[in-house]
Amino acid sequence: MTSGSREGKGSATGRLILDAVSETLAVYRVTAKNTSTGENKIHDDATARRYGFRGALVPGVTVYAYMTQPLAAAFGAAWLARGTANVRFVKPVLEGEEVTVTGLVTGRDARGIAVTVTASTAATGECATLSASIPAGNPTPINAALYGEAPLPEPRPDATRAHWTSLTTLGTPRAHYDEAAAETYVAKVTEALPLYRGADGWVHPGFLLEQGNRAVDRNVMMGPWIHVGSVVRHLGGARVGDRLAARGRVRSLFEKKEREFVELDVVIVTGATARPVAHLLHTAIDRLPPPA
Repeated sequence: MTSGSREGKGSATGRLILDAVSETLAVYRVTAKNTSTGENKIHDDATARRYGFRGALVPGVTVYAYMTQPLAAAFGAAWLARGTANVRFVKPVLEGEEVTVTGLVTGRDARGIAVTVTASTAATGECATLSASIPAGNPTPINAALYGEAPLPEPRPDATRAHWTSLTTLGTPRAHYDEAAAETYVAKVTEALPLYRGADGWVHPGFLLEQGNRAVDRNVMMGPWIHVGSVVRHLGGARVGDRLAARGRVRSLFEKKEREFVELDVVIVTGATARPVAHLLHTAIDRLPPPA
């Protein structure tokens, strides 16, 4: 099957079409691309192999973009405006591998719909899991005024524990998601759904999550690092033409199996009124143990 293909029926307008027996979402298959810009060397074959991987890792935010396709196809604006996602990356995806994304409705009640989504490859089996919800009501609001803005540091300091601890407000990455940026992004992640295109299109949820990465790597200088998971809440969503700012702070620092982790708390806002678009809890291994 060709890159970016879908099986079964779906809808980009919010109407859910499911298998009558199993309530499965349409299967989505896509050929993975290494979309890294090159700064993070974990996305370089030679470096990744030194750290024990089979090859360069496809960025987690790109795998997430693939995993959102069945959700957006089935639930459309309902998920993009007020849905949630809790994604965890458990095994690497490599350039050129076919990623199979499957989804299953696991619950329905007056509060909304719950869905699980899984991404897998032939080489590794399950490589990422995502728990999503489509609440029946509006999302719980967040007070964006509690999240400050600051200039991005130049030059960027090293990502030491002492530096992370010293930060009260992260430098604020900004992006103008105009029609050209939208076309560039959907091409990058092999996205064919029409709801992301045109002047009234939605900002792709993968691009929103990518702003969590920018809150990491535009604030510090790091060696090879790995995005391991995120919790996402859509707070109204964003549209093509919006100017986005990612306001962030350090939520926690911890260590596990000789790996050092940082978790950021990020609110993405848009416009003169700083309307909240999405809330991210973004977790990364910012320091790996030295390669053997």
